[in-house]
Amino acid sequence: MKEYKYKINGNTYKVAIGDIEGNIAQVEVNGIPYKVELSEEQKPVKVSAAPKAAAAPRTQSGEKVISKPAAAATGGYVIKAPLPGVILSISVKVGDTVKADDTVAMLEAMKMENAIHAGRDGKVKSVNVTAGDSVLEGGAIITLE
Repeated sequence: MKEYKYKINGNTYKVAIGDIEGNIAQVEVNGIPYKVELSEEQKPVKVSAAPKAAAAPRTQSGEKVISKPAAAATGGYVIKAPLPGVILSISVKVGDTVKADDTVAMLEAMKMENAIHAGRDGKVKSVNVTAGDSVLEGGAIITLE
């Protein structure tokens, strides 16, 4: 049974709605059972205890939108997301040379924009995300040679 609390004209009512068969609903108001006739026949309602988890969003190609944390780096320095968020922009492309204090990406997290710096000098080997992607903490953003 699904339970609700209503306050009408200063009076509190505890209403529990049970099974609906045809156009008759089993309703309990403050512990008193009633059979309520609905104006038109309703489909049976199944009350579930817990909602199902939604599927992870996917890109047009079918890949998951959220990138996974980087595994062990395979030949290169990996610039990782310092916290979970959404990539607002990437300011480098493959082949660019960057300095340690260069901003390579902007990450929105907790309604704030965070500049992601290269962390060391190098050449961009790969860009692992695009603007609009969600990343988890530790997710690989860019790899340097």
